[in-house]
Amino acid sequence: MYIYIIKSIIVKLEEKQSRPIIELSTLLLSPLSTLPPLIIAIKFQAIITKTPNPCCFFSSMAETSTTTSFINGSSSIASLATDHLFTILLLLPMDSILSFAMTCKKFRYLATSDILWESVCRRDWGNTAVDALKSSFHDDEQRRLIPWIRLYKQVSRVDSVCCYKLAEPDPDLVLPVPRASHSLNFVSGCLVLFGGGYEGGRDLDDTWAVYIGNNSQNMLKWQKIQTGTPSGRFGHTCVVIENYLVLFGGINERGDRHNDTWLGQVSLHENLGISLSWQLLDVGSTSPPPRGAHAACCISSRKMVIHGGIGLNGVRLDDTWIIELSENRCYGTWRKIVSHPSPPARSGHSLTCISETQTILFGGRGLGYEVLNDIWVLHVTEGYSKWVPIFYELQNIPAGVSLPRVGHSATSIIGGRLLIHGGEDSLRHRKDDFWVLDISHISLEKMHPTRLNSKRLLANKWRRLKPEGYKSGCRSFHRACVDDSGRYLYVFGGMVDGLLQPAEPAGLRFDGELFLVELVLQL
Repeated sequence: MYIYIIKSIIVKLEEKQSRPIIELSTLLLSPLSTLPPLIIAIKFQAIITKTPNPCCFFSSMAETSTTTSFINGSSSIASLATDHLFTILLLLPMDSILSFAMTCKKFRYLATSDILWESVCRRDWGNTAVDALKSSFHDDEQRRLIPWIRLYKQVSRVDSVCCYKLAEPDPDLVLPVPRASHSLNFVSGCLVLFGGGYEGGRDLDDTWAVYIGNNSQNMLKWQKIQTGTPSGRFGHTCVVIENYLVLFGGINERGDRHNDTWLGQVSLHENLGISLSWQLLDVGSTSPPPRGAHAACCISSRKMVIHGGIGLNGVRLDDTWIIELSENRCYGTWRKIVSHPSPPARSGHSLTCISETQTILFGGRGLGYEVLNDIWVLHVTEGYSKWVPIFYELQNIPAGVSLPRVGHSATSIIGGRLLIHGGEDSLRHRKDDFWVLDISHISLEKMHPTRLNSKRLLANKWRRLKPEGYKSGCRSFHRACVDDSGRYLYVFGGMVDGLLQPAEPAGLRFDGELFLVELVLQL
């Protein structure tokens, strides 16, 4: 709507034949994020100083609520309603807002105000993340003094994480047994763990939960929940849609593949007891073929997408399916997505939703058992779905040779960025590294391989983070999920390097450790 308002004003300004105003309007509508901040500031300043009545464009904006500014020719920036300027600034990326603040002292106050930057954070991170961040401050005065502009800059440039071990072994506590290829979700303030694989290729059918709330770093006490369903499995997927869990597929210890869809709902009780009810979702006669080791994620308040995996007879799959839940969550409808090109067949990869329309696929193991490092973006809008490959070269990325992996975790963190952890390479060497991928503001045009410097641009969006604190060790086929703030990541289980023992000839073991990964921000 805001873009429509600005375009309407441009038409009126062109009728007035005011070149400086038209230049300013065009600048606001241009892709400012592609210009250096100083150049943007110079452009703003040059246009503003071309006329004795600077920034007539902004005064014209006030015409939407007052009818006198344009008619009487009163076009001083001083007459502009603050909310209109506020609205325009919220259309701009971070660097452009900061550049606009450099034009004069009058603009600097608004363009650097906490009120504006809290709104920018809500625009780019979502209300849930901002509200969760604010609730982490227990004092009202601390919440009021949150430095939003500094916080935004730090999130966009985060370069380190700090790890914490959350649960020490206690003989008096009952804990989940070590496992891999399970599911781990953050829903309704709780961590929920289900299923997975165990020693000897056995499957697990147990469900565990622990209440987190706002106390992310406390020692946590797992509660085992008796549900009876779903049946034991590993390599399944489970995603959060609003306050529900949606589980699909998996493999049992006999090697059978599943294609059932389950809906779970967590309930909290006054004594912090947790219950979870599962129900088999009615999906009619159309379902994806049975599989495990596929990838899935939520893409809206009622939709989940899955891709690939290992199907019947061990064949790797390359298909994409979307399920849409009914409004009352009583049934769902599956449909297959056909797009050319599309990601080739694979398993052990990741799917992560980073915005309302964009989902990122990364890595996995291909048909020839090769470990992959390719990136695809699935664009889903009403009535339109398309896979787009992202091209980049590993040699353009510092330490990029370590990026190909399978059995990693890839989680959407605050700011719409992707946090990738662990996994293993083609020689089954497990990893303990953390990477951030940020393509949230890259347009489809810039992803095109024929565009000059596109590969270098995308390579610059990779950043390896420096780990601090607890050394969690190398692992693969673990699971990770982020809390509502997008700042705290919980990691559980996986395959880890073990001592060579007769019972473990490959030197591997299953892990039952829960640890926390915090994005390091100086608040």
